Amino acid sequence: MRNGFVPTVIGAICAYGIVGSGEIAAQEPSGDRDAIVPAPAFTGAQLTELPRGGWLTNGGNVYNQRYSPLRQINRENVADLKAVWRTSLNGSGIHPRAGNQAQPIVHDGVIYIVTGENDAFAVDVESGETLWEYVADIDPNVARPCCGWSVRGLGLGEGLVFVGRLDARLVALDQRTGEVVWDIQAEDPAVGFSITSAPLYYDGMVITGFAGGDLGTRGRVNAYDARSGELIWRFYTVPGPGEVGHETWPADSEVWMYGGASVWQTPAIDPELGLIYFSTSNPGPVLNGNLRPGDNLFSVSIVAIDVATGEYRWHFQQVHHDIWDYDSPNPIILFDAEYDGVMRKGLAQAAKTGWVYILDRETGEPLIGIIETPVMQEPQQATSPTQPFPIGDALVPQFIDMPLEGFTLVNDGRIFTPFRDDEPVLWKPLAAVNWPPSSYDPVTNTMYICATDSFWGATGGDPDYPVEPGALYSGSVVARIQSPRRGVFAALDVTTNRLVWRQQWVDTCYSGSVTTAGGLVFVGRNDGRLTALDSSNGDRLWEFQTDGGVNATVSTFEHDGEQFVTVLAGGTALARSKKSDGLWLFSLSGEIDSLPRGSADPTGQFAAPAAAVAVPEDREADLAHGEAVYRQACFVCHGDDGQGGQHGAGTALTAALTVESIMSTAANGMNDMPAFGSVYETEELHDLAGYILERLVADRE
Repeated sequence: MRNGFVPTVIGAICAYGIVGSGEIAAQEPSGDRDAIVPAPAFTGAQLTELPRGGWLTNGGNVYNQRYSPLRQINRENVADLKAVWRTSLNGSGIHPRAGNQAQPIVHDGVIYIVTGENDAFAVDVESGETLWEYVADIDPNVARPCCGWSVRGLGLGEGLVFVGRLDARLVALDQRTGEVVWDIQAEDPAVGFSITSAPLYYDGMVITGFAGGDLGTRGRVNAYDARSGELIWRFYTVPGPGEVGHETWPADSEVWMYGGASVWQTPAIDPELGLIYFSTSNPGPVLNGNLRPGDNLFSVSIVAIDVATGEYRWHFQQVHHDIWDYDSPNPIILFDAEYDGVMRKGLAQAAKTGWVYILDRETGEPLIGIIETPVMQEPQQATSPTQPFPIGDALVPQFIDMPLEGFTLVNDGRIFTPFRDDEPVLWKPLAAVNWPPSSYDPVTNTMYICATDSFWGATGGDPDYPVEPGALYSGSVVARIQSPRRGVFAALDVTTNRLVWRQQWVDTCYSGSVTTAGGLVFVGRNDGRLTALDSSNGDRLWEFQTDGGVNATVSTFEHDGEQFVTVLAGGTALARSKKSDGLWLFSLSGEIDSLPRGSADPTGQFAAPAAAVAVPEDREADLAHGEAVYRQACFVCHGDDGQGGQHGAGTALTAALTVESIMSTAANGMNDMPAFGSVYETEELHDLAGYILERLVADRE
């Protein structure tokens, strides 16, 4: 292992922290591409093996267990873990909109990684040198992801690297050169489709779901020929007329055509059963049940289909007629475990409700009881009379213990408390378990889960809301709530659905985990730390400060007899963590010490050099360009109409604003809002201010 590459790179980190803008000079790939060994057409047996010499799928194997049998790094020596190198990814992913959430793929001494800008890189394990780079050059006027530019990984097989893009394109790259082999427009981004998950290679196919459930799309999973990009099968997660489940949508409406049920994550596969499994997002419109009476299948459901044909096999709905945005973006995990003295083929899915749903993956029946339980009703929202309550422990509280100032609690703010169009109603939890992947130890039958304890509120259920979607397909108004959110990290026994241990964090938990035979769980933090916990009790045994938010999941592998850990420390928009372009590698023979605490403090990262922003004189704002800037930088938090994003992150934009105040705030930031002064020119901020005042605010006056 050569360390000569390190000092220059570390010097770049220091400059990065001082300058703040994160501008890094472009670097040409310098490594030896001839060293890249193309991946084979992996068999099902190869893809179910526990990962050792590489990390071949996003989940480590097609069971999505994110478990490593390696034990060279363990509880006794993890304190000696240090960085081997930190490689700059050419400044990719440092834009404020970017969500750098990708888990690295590793094959035969090469790491393959993708950033929140959809740029992909091949990096040599030995040297940290970039072997090739694929620049996606996504047009922000075309890509319409609802919740930031979130990108979660790559696929690999048959000498190809597969990239799912935010503009709903699916691309196959030559693994040895990074050159495009084929490029297809998989779905239409103009109607809201995007690909945020890592594509999955299996049996000569590349399989992907599509995001867009908040934008009025009809969810689907597509399988393509890995060599040509030709469509093999498509499964609609909202069934059409004559299909199983269509009867759960109103017969006198076309709302099902925009019914959501997106697939955000990489599916799991059981090659022996020939089934592929995924869970789905909310129905559409998201928070307005008035337009869609019925259970709204297959939204917020676990679904099994034939992996060869895409034909339906079974489903289990976790939330009937969802109006709380309780979608299920956490990847499904497959496992075998003993129940009542009999070995069973199981699956587990940790959901935004705060429960883990544990099913027989052959039949879809619960392995541990799930009871249909009466819940509070609201006729205006056409609520379901019952909801499935799993027997076992919730990961987070599912009620509000005391009223929030300015609000009156209804039903103690319990889970499934409905709301209507008069007074705001609050409830818990809000997105208890989001996209950050869980991990599973097959030896102890323990699942490790990242969660967040917080609450939410809304008014809604407008019967006059249009069936045909606009820019955001919500149908309700999110309540403005300023309340703390605490991270929760928990270990749960899947044979009992009971907690083994649980701990709270001072910040939200927004990173996936990997567990190992060495008794460790690796998980990142918003503040830029990578940590290793004792898997038996959650004790923190090691931490390393990087220069960016660690919101991606690590991969661990063995190379030339040595165990390594690699992670993208790039930050992500919705965690408000610091952006960086750093890919890190760690081992027990590493020589680079942790950076100082605070090295990933996001405060002022994108601030302009000067605080004052002058309004251009005698210039007419370009409102069309201002809208484009708003879509790139503001839409996620402030929403389509400026009244707040779906999760209520941004304050409402009102007539009290001025051109100068908007430009200054956008340039310098305020509270949790990042500063965009080094990202956009003065004229662009002027265009943004014009759009907000003349289109968003004026339209409400």
